[in-house]
Amino acid sequence: MRVYSIPMRTRFRGITRREGVLICGPAGWGEFSPFPEYGPRECARWLAAAQEAAFAGWPPPLREAIPVNVTVPAVDPQRAAALVRASGCRTAKVKVAERGLDAALSDARDLARVEAVREAIGPHGRVRIDVNGAWDVERAVRMIRLLDRFDLEYVEQPCATLEELALVRRRVDVPVAADESIRRAEDPLRVRAAEAADIAVLKVQPLGGVRAALEVAERTGLPVVVSSAVETSVGLAAGLALAAALPELPYACGLATLSLLEGDVVADPLVPVDGMMPVRRPVVDEEALGRYEVDDERWRRRLADAQAALDAPVIGVAR
Repeated sequence: MRVYSIPMRTRFRGITRREGVLICGPAGWGEFSPFPEYGPRECARWLAAAQEAAFAGWPPPLREAIPVNVTVPAVDPQRAAALVRASGCRTAKVKVAERGLDAALSDARDLARVEAVREAIGPHGRVRIDVNGAWDVERAVRMIRLLDRFDLEYVEQPCATLEELALVRRRVDVPVAADESIRRAEDPLRVRAAEAADIAVLKVQPLGGVRAALEVAERTGLPVVVSSAVETSVGLAAGLALAAALPELPYACGLATLSLLEGDVVADPLVPVDGMMPVRRPVVDEEALGRYEVDDERWRRRLADAQAALDAPVIGVAR
């Protein structure tokens, strides 16, 4: 195992460094990079994904390139517009509902940011927003209606719970996508039964690997957007493998996130060109990894705890 710690260009989910473990096996490199707040049971899925990548490999691809969106963090409007113009992407995902701010100030900043992104991407580009479950139902309904003046493609995880998502979905015209309600759920398939979403956002690591995510996609029956967990190119390759293996791919995917990091662990990073990313699997480069490798006992403990949870009964997609 090799532990990395890479500075982030912008604070994201309250962190300023992206950290994780790289595992090498006969099938290639895998990445284990659960966020700091995740406990052993959740981390077990992330470890299962890394082990699949390193020891089993992935299903054969059905397509050679994947359309992707640019991810716009909670930055000022000028910076948001610049990120969109520099990306070459025709779809933008805008982070809203910045935590730690007064609600009125946050809402005003969100409106300004999304307006700037719409102007930068043009009338034919697509704009989606990601709330990360931060709104209650009434605020979600009000803000989605206000923000839809900028022609939203969909709103991702406007509220925290499935019940709230279902209520919002009945009251707005913008499609609702579920992310945390799938990847952090004991049963990722409850989203279908609750009629809480129009779109499923799937991430390989939190769901336990490419094959596990394909099973979730099939059983939910919802259109899928594949997104990253802000990984290095090692983890992004798994997301590309999932997107490439899906029978249908109606939406641009959230896999162009390497720009959020100051560096990478490969010599040929996975970055978009004209809004597309090729389906390929770069290998870890010793020189690149050497710039960010650390000796951190915390990650050895997290890996051991995740392995213990993985070895316990009933980890993974709920039956």
